[in-house]
Parts: sequence; structure tokens; C-alpha cells
Amino acid sequence: MHLQADSSRCSGCRACLLACALQMFGVNNPKRAALAVIPHFPAPGHYEVRTCTQCGVCADICPTGVIRRDDRGVYTIARAGCTDCGLCARVCPEQVIFRYPEPPVPIKCDACGECVAFCGMGALMMIHGETT
Repeated sequence: MHLQADSSRCSGCRACLLACALQMFGVNNPKRAALAVIPHFPAPGHYEVRTCTQCGVCADICPTGVIRRDDRGVYTIARAGCTDCGLCARVCPEQVIFRYPEPPVPIKCDACGECVAFCGMGALMMIHGETT
């Protein structure tokens, strides 16, 4: 299971970011989300949505082994044992592992789907089955 985006449908409203931040941290702050909406203006004039593809690169580089794939096929970061070295964030091909002062460990998408429910443009969807 993973989150997939169709950037051509994104209006840049950032409702997905707000839904994610509320779900993950209980805060009304779209800057605390585990996905990214990147504006490309004035040229070429569109938004790019970046999501975790559950590729596993972060798990491969993690020196403590706290990034593991769960039974849904989703990579999660266990807080216990994470040293916040930041390697996972540096190697993420989609650049969607984030480090904030709290919690003191990196965060990434846990495929909860909350952002999908709040995207009025249909730019986000949950894909079940094999991940990329």
C-alpha cells in the first residue's frame, strides 16, 4: 500500500498537508506534514506533489534498523532506538522524510490516507498491492 499523487490535478490548496499534520501531530500546521506540495511558478506554472512510494531506500540505509516494513507493506520509523542521524532523510528519493524538533526522530508517511480524504481535486489516491 502506498500513497500516489497526480500532480497535474493539484491546485496547490495544501488541504492534504493540513490533514496530514492534524493526523500525525494534532496541529493545525501544514508545514508539519509527511508529504510535500512544491510550487513551480512562474514557469512551468504547476504544483508538484511528492509522496512516499514505500521504496525502502530509507530502511536499507538506517544504521539502527528501526525502519521496518509492516504487514501492509508500509515502512515505518520506530521512535525507540532511532538516533536521529538523518541518513534516511538524506537518501529519500522523493525527499519526503522530514526532521522536526519534535518528535526528535524523522517522520514519514504511514499511509493512513487522511490526506486523500481531504484532497478536493482528486490528486491523491491510496494504491493497494505491490509498491514501486
